[in-house]
Amino acid sequence: MTTRRTLIKSAVASGVLLGTGTAHARPSRDLVLRLPAPTGPYPVGATTLHLTDHSRPDPWKPELPSRELMLTVFHPARTVHGHPTAPHLTSGAAALVPHIDAVHLHPELPTSGVNWAATTTHTHLGAPALPGRHPVLLYTPGGGDPRAFGTGLAEDLASHGYVVVSVDHPGETTEVEFPDGRIVTTELAGNPKEDTALFHRMIDARLADVTFVLDQLPSLLDAVGIRSGGRIGIYGHSAGGTTAAQTLHDDPRVRAAVNLEGYLDDPSGALFPIARDRVTRPLLMLGTDGFRDARFDRSWSAARGRVRIRRLNGADHWVFTDYAAFAPQLQAAGLMTPAARAGFVGPIAPSRSIPWVRSAVRSFFRTALPTRP
Repeated sequence: MTTRRTLIKSAVASGVLLGTGTAHARPSRDLVLRLPAPTGPYPVGATTLHLTDHSRPDPWKPELPSRELMLTVFHPARTVHGHPTAPHLTSGAAALVPHIDAVHLHPELPTSGVNWAATTTHTHLGAPALPGRHPVLLYTPGGGDPRAFGTGLAEDLASHGYVVVSVDHPGETTEVEFPDGRIVTTELAGNPKEDTALFHRMIDARLADVTFVLDQLPSLLDAVGIRSGGRIGIYGHSAGGTTAAQTLHDDPRVRAAVNLEGYLDDPSGALFPIARDRVTRPLLMLGTDGFRDARFDRSWSAARGRVRIRRLNGADHWVFTDYAAFAPQLQAAGLMTPAARAGFVGPIAPSRSIPWVRSAVRSFFRTALPTRP
């Protein structure tokens, strides 16, 4: 029987050479996608970190004795002079996007015509952190999505004084490249939206990943030269939104959370504790009219207490990611149809959607976890 996992492994084997971290050269005519600039007063620095949790085996490959994670720490920078601009994707991960993401996760994406390795961010690698105590926000991406596709929102938050720790979930994520050149591709075989056991396996692995990162926060922030003062929030998209909301319920270290269109129940209809119990710390839930369904309405309306719900009209599920900027560029280049774009991020213009999402998330955290000059 051919599974989604087998198809992905075959595509990887035939499409790219793994382990080198080097993407194939792309012709100059290929589209280079652009990220919108952050809006805050501070330049943005970042450090990429590799963490290993020796207390548990890998949840997707139990034969591996330890769980390894990749993180990016975005922060307001004191100066960025002399520090290079970070690429959006590592070269090895970029080489796999046409073979995995565009084939198995986001069929709206083109399988050719884009130079995924050429997109740069507005973040400077190794730039020194701005002095002061900064609130820390964890970011957990949507199911299968790499952390890199949440860069635009993370950069904007960092430019306004927040430290954002963006977390990949290897084995579930389409592709994660480690510093030694290893690339771990997805082990998901099935649809978590329909498979209750698989959905819980995914969320349980994410919750354990986030707990481990929270445990390591003091030391990893110290390594980057950042002080937080213990003010921690979390936000996430889709499965990451489910993870963020449930972490708010489970971990008293987290003071506020934003759920970017994640279900608060499993496919069987069983509510997560965050929706069953009264929410005692601030929770913002942002949704779209394009992805709304009865399951969202039921599970979201069950949450009570310190909960606020807002919806963006004319939008769809991946408008909360960098695809809000990328999809219109792909359409303009003839690499995505208007219908595909509408079903992906919605017909809404990025000049409306991106500021709306950024402002909603930033305003919420500004109230719950204010920055200090």
